[in-house]
Amino acid sequence: MIGLPLGTDKDQALNVLCLGAHCDDIEIGCGGTLLTLLRERPNTRVYWQVFTSTPERKEEAKAGAEAFAGAATELQIDIGEFRDGYLPYEGSAVKESIEKTKLAFSPDIIFTHYRHDLHQDHRTVSELTWNTFRNHLILEYEIPKWDGDLGSPNVFVEIDKAVAKEKVAKLQAVYNSQQSKNWFTDDLFHSLMRLRGMEGNSSSTLAEAFYARKVNLVLSG
Repeated sequence: MIGLPLGTDKDQALNVLCLGAHCDDIEIGCGGTLLTLLRERPNTRVYWQVFTSTPERKEEAKAGAEAFAGAATELQIDIGEFRDGYLPYEGSAVKESIEKTKLAFSPDIIFTHYRHDLHQDHRTVSELTWNTFRNHLILEYEIPKWDGDLGSPNVFVEIDKAVAKEKVAKLQAVYNSQQSKNWFTDDLFHSLMRLRGMEGNSSSTLAEAFYARKVNLVLSG
């Protein structure tokens, strides 16, 4: 495997935009990557935007952002109040929300949903991400679900075993509202990281995986 580092200067400022349709999506999809990135690149600013919530889940989402991105130099949290399951039918308002984010924050990396995710809210966020940010490095994360829509990702981030445990522990500690769901379990989250770790030939045996539609390589200084 050939790694492409995000620049050679770890002290260089980095802006990371995290977009999630629901309050736990970002943490599930790229939580381990964020924890790792913030340890490797301490001078990182994070903008954390979630589109749907309820009063209870909004508080969980804020706690989740703090738990996973609290080490950032600067953390901006934007939790919307759109209705779960209805984002495609509120597309204009969702688009306006993302456009406001674009004016407020200039990202170097964007984490968003996978374009072929079978959940309608996830697909909407992915589509509007690409519609709004036209010249950015965008990595699409995956969310395990009933629909069985896991695909063949082409970008892998090695996750240390201690970081993987930390990711799962934080998810379980923050999202009390999800404890009744029989899929929200330690073994599911670990299993997906183990599978992607095998595919990415991770030395730790664990990884998170992403889809990159476009990547520009700069071969000269």
